[in-house]
Amino acid sequence: MTVRQRTARFYAVTVFSRADLVASGMTSRDIVRAVEGGRLRRLRRDRYAIEPVSSEVAEAVRIGGRLSCVSLLVEIGVFVHLRGVLHVHVRPGSSRVRPPRSKHTLLHWNTWSGDPEPLHAASLGDALMQAVRCQQPRAAVATLDSILHHGLMTGEEVARVFERLPVRFRILLTLVDWSAESGPETFMRLILRTLGIAYETQVAIDGVGRVDFLVEGWLIIECDSREFHEGWEKQVDDRRRDLAAATKGYITIRPLASDILRRDSALREAVDAVVQSLGPHFRNAARAQLLKK
Repeated sequence: MTVRQRTARFYAVTVFSRADLVASGMTSRDIVRAVEGGRLRRLRRDRYAIEPVSSEVAEAVRIGGRLSCVSLLVEIGVFVHLRGVLHVHVRPGSSRVRPPRSKHTLLHWNTWSGDPEPLHAASLGDALMQAVRCQQPRAAVATLDSILHHGLMTGEEVARVFERLPVRFRILLTLVDWSAESGPETFMRLILRTLGIAYETQVAIDGVGRVDFLVEGWLIIECDSREFHEGWEKQVDDRRRDLAAATKGYITIRPLASDILRRDSALREAVDAVVQSLGPHFRNAARAQLLKK
């Protein structure tokens, strides 16, 4: 499924109150039989879920809240850098809130925006607001890129989310790029910004195809969207593209996603070294071409 399809499926109503079930025509006996038969799962008092239900959603509802923040975004396929904690939004004033079963659970008591939301999940706007606050700046930008790239929210909708955030977060909006197709691409773009070198994103090169980055007109940087190889056929295609690019005078480097996301300092130094070492050669070659004309 696409991310938009996953989002639609996730936000479908799958958790009900007893009143919801009765309104649909079920009797008390029907509800008991559905629970005993495994068609419904009782998560807490007055909360029933259609099976199957994920453990994250079940725990959020059991606590007395809704899945939110980066935990929700992971469920629908939005890029999140670190995801080790369960994030649950609990509306202020909620009663009978149960303690989490794991210490790796974070309860968000932020004021509810008032956006419509089902019983098991915070609204996308609320989840994004919390995710911006919970992540490091670069990771937050990557999440924003992913939200916009997949068409889950418009730029105007994202801007409205930031109106509810402290002013210090608004600089992140200036770093967003809708064209980023993966988290590693966002992280790579931010590395290139810190180096202060010229680059273009998603550039189409005749005979090569579209590349993630073209740096200073001669260096191609392709970002792996996964930490692991996607199969031999993909590697064959990548090598043929690199060879085609080399015949046109381009140099291609393919940093690993794990290095982009976790060893950014070392990668920044390596890219800078490549540009400083080979840049003069390519600049001289470009000048020579201009003089010939």
